[in-house]
Amino acid sequence: MLGRTLSCPGPRRRTTARKILAEFKNCMTHELELRVRYRECDPMGVVHHTVYPTWFEMGRTELLRSMGGCYRDLEAAGIFLVVVKLEVQYRQPARYDEVLTLETSLVRSTRAKIEHAYSLQRDGVLLATGETTLACLDATGHVREVPGSLVTTGDAPAT
Repeated sequence: MLGRTLSCPGPRRRTTARKILAEFKNCMTHELELRVRYRECDPMGVVHHTVYPTWFEMGRTELLRSMGGCYRDLEAAGIFLVVVKLEVQYRQPARYDEVLTLETSLVRSTRAKIEHAYSLQRDGVLLATGETTLACLDATGHVREVPGSLVTTGDAPAT
């Protein structure tokens, strides 16, 4: 799997995720190349719908890593990011052994939550889009502030 960090592109299609991204011109974006594995498919060779959220998690993890962070370090510090909202819009099927590109964007983070948007493509063809909201919790499960290194505004990316 290859990954790279990009600056956010302008709106290319009409999706909820793109509308959100349009509001944040300086968000962080990362691309991850994926190859569909046999175990991710149904008997007809089509990727099962439950696999997409796993790919989104992979995208978030690699985006954080590209920004110099690591979930392991956050958790060791008692900071836990939990998914509280997940949306996926399926447009076209992905199939066994195809090479896909997942674009993950850090849309914004507020005092206690982080929002991401996703675009999954095969050779430039949009297969799925998605959005997640993560809540920041402490080790006891109580809401805590997002670490300063992950906070963004509409004007600047996280550092």
